[in-house]
Amino acid sequence: MKHKAHLFGKYRYLFFDLDGTLTDPLEGIAGSAAYALSHFGIRVDDLQELTPFIGPPLQESFMKYYHLTEEQTSEAMLKYRERFADVGWCENKVYPGIAHLLGAAKQQGYQLMVATSKPEIFARRIINHFQLDSYFTFVGGCGLNGERGTKADVISYVLESAGVEDVNEVVMIGDRKHDVIGAKKLGMDSIGVLYGYGSEDELATAGADYIAGSIGELEELLLEQS
Repeated sequence: MKHKAHLFGKYRYLFFDLDGTLTDPLEGIAGSAAYALSHFGIRVDDLQELTPFIGPPLQESFMKYYHLTEEQTSEAMLKYRERFADVGWCENKVYPGIAHLLGAAKQQGYQLMVATSKPEIFARRIINHFQLDSYFTFVGGCGLNGERGTKADVISYVLESAGVEDVNEVVMIGDRKHDVIGAKKLGMDSIGVLYGYGSEDELATAGADYIAGSIGELEELLLEQS
C-alpha cells in the first residue's frame, strides 16, 4: 500500500463508491435502518450507532449487527426501503470538494462511473438530485430483487455495461473494505479514502493499493497538477 504517489496517466477509468465517498448519507441510511429495526421492537436513539450500515450490503448488516434471521432481514429490507424511498434518499450531503474533483478529473480525460451497493434506482436518483450526473458516464448499483449482492458483482456489472475490457485501466475509489475487496477480486487497483466511514486499518488490511486521507489528497493522487 502506498500513501503518496502520482497516478495521473496510469488509469483511464475512475470507479467511485457513492455512500461515504461522494456523499455523506448518515441521516438517510441510519434513519431508515432505525425505522426498520423499530418494526422488530429494537429502538436506536443514537443514529451514530448505525454508521456500520454505511457501505456494506444492508442485508449483511441487519444479520451481522442485529442477528436478524433471513426471513426477518427480508422484512427489514422492505421497511428500510419504505422510508428510504420516501425521504431517506435525499437526507444526504455531497462532500465539499467532490464536485470540483469530479469536474477536474473529467476535464483531464478520465471517464467516471459509479459502482455502489445501493440499489441502482436510488443511486441514480441521488446522483441526479445533487446534480452530479453530468460527470458520470454510467451509474451502476445492485438490484432491488437482490441482484448483484456483492461489491464485486456491482463492479463487474459496471465494467460490462460500460464496455471496459482492461481492468488495468481502472481504479476503484471507496471508503470501506468492501470496495477494496471487490476490486481485488476482479484484479483491479483501489484507492481507500479516509474522509468517509472506513478506517485506515480497515482499508489497509483489505489491501488498498493507495490511501487518500482527504479529498485534497485524492486530487493530488489522480490529477495533473498545473
